[in-house]
Amino acid sequence: MTNSITFTNPMLEQRADPWVYRHTDGYYYFSASVPAFDRIEIRRAETLERLRDAEPVTAWTKRETGLMSANIWAPEIHFIDGKWYIYFAAAHTSETNDGLFDHRMYVLENDSANPLEGKWKEKGQIRTKWESFALDATTFEHRGIRYLVWAQKDPSIDGNSNLYICEMENPWTLRGEQVMITTPEYDWEIIGFKVNEGAAVLHRNGRLFISYSASATDHHYCMGLLTANEDADLLDPASWVKSPEPVFQTCEENGQYGPGHNSFTVSPDGKTDILIYHARNYKEIEGDPLYDPNRHARAQVIHWNEDGTPNFGIPVPDGQSVAEVKS
Repeated sequence: MTNSITFTNPMLEQRADPWVYRHTDGYYYFSASVPAFDRIEIRRAETLERLRDAEPVTAWTKRETGLMSANIWAPEIHFIDGKWYIYFAAAHTSETNDGLFDHRMYVLENDSANPLEGKWKEKGQIRTKWESFALDATTFEHRGIRYLVWAQKDPSIDGNSNLYICEMENPWTLRGEQVMITTPEYDWEIIGFKVNEGAAVLHRNGRLFISYSASATDHHYCMGLLTANEDADLLDPASWVKSPEPVFQTCEENGQYGPGHNSFTVSPDGKTDILIYHARNYKEIEGDPLYDPNRHARAQVIHWNEDGTPNFGIPVPDGQSVAEVKS
């Protein structure tokens, strides 16, 4: 049997913070930030390549005023205990306070078999230790326990955001104490802003890997990696080892700038891990890079080092076939 994967970057133009989830129904489900930051779109296709032409469905639209009325960011679609959930961040104003937006994390629920159908219900805000800038919630289950990982501003720590982990009571409620697992500290994490955000979780080779993004959203944006043994206490900060260098970053030779805010998915046969991320194909940006719409969704195959750690390589250039894997 031959199993080929072929896709060409960019996968989808003007879709930042891309999230791809492959479901048991054989479809890839896609969500991402849209340039207007005003709604949550989802789409599905049987291959990554076909996501580009799949018809998007608006799952939710921002409110006119007040809470959840501005800067709808980084929606992630998950399937948990027979229902669909979307995690996203929203603010009540586009203004900033001391350079920070006022984002909080929210959850939507849909009990339809196909999340492009049915009704999305607001489950409310994920309440954390502080009422502070919080975003980029992602969730995973390990040995019967569901966890949330997210980025948040600790009022007592200088910088924009650190990464936290906590157990979950249900898909929209935390249980117990939240624990910080990384704060921006290396030079490559603090260019423009002190940022750790955009976490994604991958469980392979006896270890849990959490990728994340760092620095400002221009060409300095890059990815870091945390690693824990699968037998470790995930709520113990000492269980997580941070790579001292970025694991995925700008490649000027290939015309790829600021790669990051990734997710992980797999090939149709489940045998090949695939990195989903956004990047621009130019370096010079006019104005605030956050509002430059040309962070395009991209993909490439993940390779594995002999020691069992992921090797993300370098961002491949636009316009060429990314991969053809046969087994």
